[in-house]
This record gives sequence, structure tokens and C-alpha cells, in this order.
Amino acid sequence: MYVVVKNEDPQLAAEIGDPLVGRLLLFDALSTEFNEVKIERRTDCPVCGDHPTIKELIDYEVFCGIEPTPVDNGNPDEVTVQDMKKALDDPKLGINVVDVRESFEYEIAKVDGVPLLPMSELQSRFTELDPNTQYYLLCKVGARSHSAMEFLREQGFKYVKNVKGGINAWSTEIDRNVPRY
Repeated sequence: MYVVVKNEDPQLAAEIGDPLVGRLLLFDALSTEFNEVKIERRTDCPVCGDHPTIKELIDYEVFCGIEPTPVDNGNPDEVTVQDMKKALDDPKLGINVVDVRESFEYEIAKVDGVPLLPMSELQSRFTELDPNTQYYLLCKVGARSHSAMEFLREQGFKYVKNVKGGINAWSTEIDRNVPRY
């Protein structure tokens, strides 16, 4: 990794430290060693010379002829807390929300109407759930509920989704009265 230090360096403005003007600092993470290389300024440099012709970064993908890949913000295995709220507000949708956090976490913060089935008990209690029902799984941030979703799918559950961001996202985006921990 290279770091280019320009004359607009905050160290120069504040007159503190030893700025890297005319030097390049190299760091080898494997040996945890720093090396310093002296660099002389070229007056004909198209970036930092006396008459620069390159004044901004180029779009690398366009320059290389790479078609930009569309960003897919949707994950078919995830739902948002807004989707979860719709499911809770409209029972006719037939979507059940299940909290897979542990009971001590559930006591700290919970969403009204969402039952608890702790991840630690899921393997022994998953038969309490109907494999033909749609479930949204909730945990603190989404990691455990993702694991629970994968486990339930291995058991034949077809309609299981992970609530992205978990109860922390619920607290931030839906109900600020639910404590974050």
C-alpha cells in the first residue's frame, strides 16, 4: 500500500511532527518493519510537477473497459426490519417472527409479540415450528439468526428468512424505546 502525501498535509499546516514531504514510508506487515525511501520531486510530473495535467482520479473500471456490475442490495435470504414490522402489523400475511437470542438478552430488549426460541435450544426444539410456515428470524445483529435460518433449511424449512441488522436495527429504525446493548 502506498500513501501519497501532498503539500496540503495537516502536519504541514499545523507545523507538528515530521511530514513525509520528499519521502515514502513503507511498512512490511509480515516483519513489522518500516522503511523510508527518499523521493525527489520531478518538475515534469503530470500529477505534482510545476504544470500538472492530471488533476483528478479516473474511473478505473471505465478506463479498463470493465462493465460496472449492478449493486444488488437485495439478499433473498434477508428481510429488513421494515418487512418484519409489516409482518407483525398484519397477521393475515401469515409470517411468524421468532427471536433466537438467549433468554438473558431477551430480558434486556424484546419486540412485543415476538416469541423466544433461543439458538442454544433450537436443535432440540425446532419440531415445535411448522416447516410449511413462513418465519422471520431475529437476533441481535443478524449473524445468529442467519445460522438458525441455515439450520432450519437443513431440516426442511423452505420459508425462513433472516432479519438484517437484528434487534439493533429494530431499535434504531423502528422503535427507539427498545434498548440497544
